[in-house]
Amino acid sequence: MNDFWKFPYPSQRMPVMASNVVATSQPLAAQAGLRMLLEGGNAVDAALATAITLTVVEPTSNGIGSDAFALVWDGQKLHGINGSGRSPKAWSLERFAGLDEMPTSGWDTVTVPGAVDTWVQVSQKFGKLPFDDLFVPAIEYAQNGFIVSPLTAERWATAAQTYKHFADFGKTFCLDGRAPRSGELFRCPAQARTLEVIAASKGESFYRGDLADRIVHSSKLAGGAMSPEDLANHSSEWEEPISVDYRGVCLHEIRPNGQGLAALIALGLLREFDIGSYSVDSADMIHLQIEAMKIALAEAYQHISDPSHMTIAPEDFLTENFLGRRAREIQMDQAAQPTSQNLLTHGTVYLTAADQNGMMVSYIQSNYMGFGSGIVVPETGISLQNRGCGFVLKKGHPNCVAGGKRPFHTIIPGFVTRNKKALMSFGVMGGNMQAQGHVQMMVRIFDYVQNPQAACDAPRWYVDENFRIALEPGFSLRVVDELQRRGHAFIEDPPGHLFGGAQLIYCLEDAYCAASDLRKDGQAIGY
Repeated sequence: MNDFWKFPYPSQRMPVMASNVVATSQPLAAQAGLRMLLEGGNAVDAALATAITLTVVEPTSNGIGSDAFALVWDGQKLHGINGSGRSPKAWSLERFAGLDEMPTSGWDTVTVPGAVDTWVQVSQKFGKLPFDDLFVPAIEYAQNGFIVSPLTAERWATAAQTYKHFADFGKTFCLDGRAPRSGELFRCPAQARTLEVIAASKGESFYRGDLADRIVHSSKLAGGAMSPEDLANHSSEWEEPISVDYRGVCLHEIRPNGQGLAALIALGLLREFDIGSYSVDSADMIHLQIEAMKIALAEAYQHISDPSHMTIAPEDFLTENFLGRRAREIQMDQAAQPTSQNLLTHGTVYLTAADQNGMMVSYIQSNYMGFGSGIVVPETGISLQNRGCGFVLKKGHPNCVAGGKRPFHTIIPGFVTRNKKALMSFGVMGGNMQAQGHVQMMVRIFDYVQNPQAACDAPRWYVDENFRIALEPGFSLRVVDELQRRGHAFIEDPPGHLFGGAQLIYCLEDAYCAASDLRKDGQAIGY
């Protein structure tokens, strides 16, 4: 266990050890969660206040119009909630005729936003504090302003160019046509008003009231298909997570339409190898993880969709027979280009919170690509996600676009138990990096006995949709050369944000160890 407290990588942070903790990608949001704990709230209250505040202080990754997923450990049992929304009923494959792929902006990327309903349902089921209380920090920051943090400012500047043709985006989230700069005060009174309405109506206005009417009216003016019924019929769904055993612990993920299944498949494949026998950060260690991840991603891209449209049950990908057979395909001296193997013959903000009574929350919400669709509902501060671009346009594919359907989702919260007791709540935000990040955290912590902050600080690898790879600075040139020799194709000049951002809370004997990624503005905080 002494190795657990070593810190072998350059870091700007140390883990936070406390009985009540919150970790996320923006300090003001983490502190909003801490306020709830100090006011007598539990981990759910802390997580929700953090999530709501993130829509204001980190709008470059999420918003009031986001989707969300969560795993909640109530002290005895793990609960999952799928807060992703369905496509408008009027969507069909024919609506997108002539396109090679789904659009990435505009109303034809907007599915029903599920985050608001997720806040309501999680609070009703597990929260202690009044729902209104959870909104106080976010409303304060929206109304009075907050100082923009450095990495958020960088992403905001990029977004200002990406969405410059969306007039309401500029009116709401720009200052005289530009993004707010690092260290500059930014206010968004429209967000404050909207959050006040959501708090007072317990989300009802967003789906069946004035805010819903504004969303639908905005859609109609722009030729979108969102209807009152699409919003009114939305409900987040509670469900049993899926899981896989690994090195004496169990990783739990939300069921599809999220990509957590890919992390489980990859770990199930790695379970067939003694990866810990390879030197940490060696070419063998990295190659083996990448090859397992490629197989998992091949299956995910082919099969994950709205669960009602999947032709294969998620559990079928986790059988000993399937995992053992696919693991035997991995060659240690050669990179592969795996494809899906049909078992039947015929890609964000993350936060985690834990309290002294044993409740833990793993929570993620996202607009997907930056500010999402670019659509901002006038005078509301509601930026809408572009999750609809997660569909494909291939007829007969389980994830083919259709009306009233949930698309493939990249955002996934993770949770680890040992002997049916809570051990770790964690996530790695960043599109397609998320399942890959889950695998890397699991391998570093449970194969190489790295503490959560060390695992967070370590350099990462990434596999794209075409199985090209990227390595973060920190790996030796010898490792790079060896991976090239084995046939891995590299992404040229990968952007730094490709490697995501992790937040973790790990159970110690008498408290928690919380870690926050140096790749984000955030922090772990506690008392």
